[in-house]
Formats: sequence, structure tokens, C-alpha cells
Amino acid sequence: MRHSHIAILGAPLDLGAGRRGVDMGPSAVRLAGLNAKLESLGYTVEDLGNVLVDQQENTPTGRENAKYLPQIAKTCESLAAKVEGIQNDAKFPLVLGGDHSVAVGTVSGLSHAFRQKHQKIGLIWIDAHADMNTPDSSPSGNVHGMPLACCLGLGPHELTHIFGYAPKVEGRNVVLVGIRDVDRRERDVVHESGVAAFTMRDIDERGLRNVMEEAIARAGDGTAGFHLSLDMDAVDPDEAPGVGTPVRGGMTYREAHLAMETVCDCARMVSMELVEVNPVLDDANRTALLGVELVMSAMGKKIL
Repeated sequence: MRHSHIAILGAPLDLGAGRRGVDMGPSAVRLAGLNAKLESLGYTVEDLGNVLVDQQENTPTGRENAKYLPQIAKTCESLAAKVEGIQNDAKFPLVLGGDHSVAVGTVSGLSHAFRQKHQKIGLIWIDAHADMNTPDSSPSGNVHGMPLACCLGLGPHELTHIFGYAPKVEGRNVVLVGIRDVDRRERDVVHESGVAAFTMRDIDERGLRNVMEEAIARAGDGTAGFHLSLDMDAVDPDEAPGVGTPVRGGMTYREAHLAMETVCDCARMVSMELVEVNPVLDDANRTALLGVELVMSAMGKKIL
């Protein structure tokens, strides 16, 4: 990896999700030993704590087709500024969610840091869901189903135009991996966006290694590197039960590790986030423990 210093930043946001509990995700991942385990790989680890978020109990819902939008935008703006600062200090940003709407902040901060150097980034999005709804297409109005669309410049202006420009990434450099649950109207957005989307059928037919190699090539084509956004619901709920929106038929334990190991081997990842760990729905913190294992594989832990 090109960084020796990892800066961990929590984003305990649950306003974008339909079920409560992911706000405890960063704590669960830290409790699973993330910091010490990364240090065991030889990294210098700096934990910057959490960005501040509004609490749902005293926050108005707002628009039904984009719930809690002002509050989510405020958190993403704060997160973006911190991620940009981490990147500019030549450190590796590792963001812990929170629901997946935090990715708007992470990707915005990273994109802006590289934009200032006249460079662009790619994006690998590993998830059971496409997360490419807009307020017009979303059946729920939950913003955690919209962040990838926002990164591509589609959706609420408050999220698409953090730092005053859009898109944050080009569709040709964005890859979805592991999707298996896409809303009907969302499919059109995916098809028209220019992203590459690998479903679980693609993984079944082509194999995870082949899919990841193509994803890395596309995300790295003409970019300074790529951001890896890992939603724990990409993994089958038999292995990762503590997520808010589980979908059967996901990646196996070994497939998930192979995806991370393949990312590590290419040495093109410039930042990472781990999201949607929900301890309320988990079994003895299994999902957070697996999440830490996957981060370790992505950051260089080897079997031999």
C-alpha cells in the first residue's frame, strides 16, 4: 500500500436508513479490535473519533422522498472536509459508518482532494443494492439508497454539489459488485449512468477473481486510484447477520476475503469505508468482527 499512516474516522449516521442501529456501527467495529489489528500489520494508526451527527429523536423528517436531507447533507459536508484533510496529509482515510449515505461525504472529500491536483478517482462499490435511487425513483425516501447516484451527480443538489461541483466520479470509472436487489425504477438509472454493474449472477458465472480484476481495471483507468466502499450486506446474511437490509444469496466468507485480497494486490486503493454494521440486529458482534477481518485483508494481511 502507498500509505503507512491510517486515519480512522467514524460517521455514526443512521438518518438515511429505514431501521435504527447503524449509528452504533463505528463503536462495534472498534470494539472488534480494528485499531490494534491494523497496527499489527505495521501501520501507524490514528483514530480521529467521530463526526457529529444529529439524533433522529429530535430531528424533523422533512421531505418524504428524501428523509432528513438537510441533516444528512450537513454530516456529509463535515465528513468531506475531514476526509480531504486526511488525504492532503498523505494519510489513508478509513471511514466507519453509519448508513451508506455517509459515502457521499467520503467520496466528495476524496474527489476534491485529487481534483485540486488535477487528478480524478475511481470507485468500487461492493453492495447488495445499487444505491442509485433518486428522490423521484425511491420507493422509501431513505437516502441510504441514493448515495452512489449522488456521487454521479444525480439526486438532491445538497448532496451532489458538495464543494460546488458534480459529478464527483465519472460513470466510466465506477463499478458495482455483488448487487442482487435493485428497485424497478432504479434499474433505469443504473443502465443510463455508464457504470459497470456486476450482479451475483456475474460472480456465479465468471468467478469473483475475474469480476474484481475487471472492476479494478475500470476504476483505475486514467485515475489516481480508487475508493472502496464496502457495505456489509454484500456478504450473505448467514455470515453477516447484523445489517439493516439483508438479502439472501450474497458473497460467501471466502469470496468476500478474495475481493479484499485482490484489491490489496493491485495497490491502487486510496481510501476505504465500511458501512451498515448494525449491532442491534447482530449476533455477538459477528458482523463487525467479519468487517474488521475484511479490512485487514484489504490492507495487507496474508495467509502466508
